[in-house]
Amino acid sequence: MIVSHLRLKNWRNFQAVDVPLRNRVFLAGPNASGKSNLLDVFRFLRDIVKRGGGLQQAIEERGGLSKIRCLAARSQPDVEIEVGLADAGGQPYLWRYAIGVEQQHGGDGSPRLVYERIWNSDGQILDRPDQWDAKDPMRLTQTHLEQISANERFRELARFFDSVSYLHLVPQLVRNPRAFTGPGIPGDPFGRSFLERVVSTPPRTRRSRLGKIEKALVSAVPQLKELTDIKDEAGAPHLEAIYEHWRPRGAKQREDQFSDGTLRLIALLGHCSKASLCCCLKNRNYR
Repeated sequence: MIVSHLRLKNWRNFQAVDVPLRNRVFLAGPNASGKSNLLDVFRFLRDIVKRGGGLQQAIEERGGLSKIRCLAARSQPDVEIEVGLADAGGQPYLWRYAIGVEQQHGGDGSPRLVYERIWNSDGQILDRPDQWDAKDPMRLTQTHLEQISANERFRELARFFDSVSYLHLVPQLVRNPRAFTGPGIPGDPFGRSFLERVVSTPPRTRRSRLGKIEKALVSAVPQLKELTDIKDEAGAPHLEAIYEHWRPRGAKQREDQFSDGTLRLIALLGHCSKASLCCCLKNRNYR
């Protein structure tokens, strides 16, 4: 299952977005054109459904609704998100999820839902506000999607959003993770534990993915071959490959000798080869 359609209104620097999506999508554009902001839609939906998250927390982590809302939004200040899910691009929807959010006037000023709607292949199964929301408007500060007691009919949708991963690989973190002390960021978006994630994959799957990555990588780095993973004397994981040069047999290199672009490509290709439901990766040279 993939996100096959995306519609946005007043999200970040996008006043309106309405685009079909395929099995794999690449975003390209100059700095400050909105690539990260577009990807943040999927992180936002994940943050709504993750444990300890929710609509209010997801908005607060982004600085409040005023930071999310497009600056061009004046007469229609609500923020709207709609995604369609299908088995593949161009196929009928299995699920559609749509929310509209506005700033509450009066009370504690918390953002609240203008609407929350869900459709599956049989038709619409949720349409809020409903009669219970009318009796208790505080209910509109939470989505049904985030509530276990309310999402039984569409829990598959919540699991899908919760499976979203985001990786903006920082090569310095991969090369020397121990130099960066302190608690890690939830979800490890910058790749501090990237190598640990590589070796945590079952051996057979790991070898298969590294083989696929090596075949794809040769187009950009033709000197690199025999990509594999190893552990040093202390048990720390590493990536290792043979880099061909003027010597007849080349030389072995580890990730601390790989270029920034090579590390980012390995991360990108690794994410593309995963069998996860939805994953987003952003880096500076390849997007």
